[in-house]
Amino acid sequence: MTEPTRARAVLSTEDFKLIREAVRFYMVTNEDAPDSSKFSNLYHRLGSAAR
Repeated sequence: MTEPTRARAVLSTEDFKLIREAVRFYMVTNEDAPDSSKFSNLYHRLGSAAR
């Protein structure tokens, strides 16, 4: 039986930084949006993933 191939990362650390910056921009420009807390949580999760 053969071993399954190892999964490779889809996003790089640099990708996480760029996405986090885009989310931050969205949060600043849409701070009164009903789902702003979801974006805030995503922003913080992306920050920990980029480390």
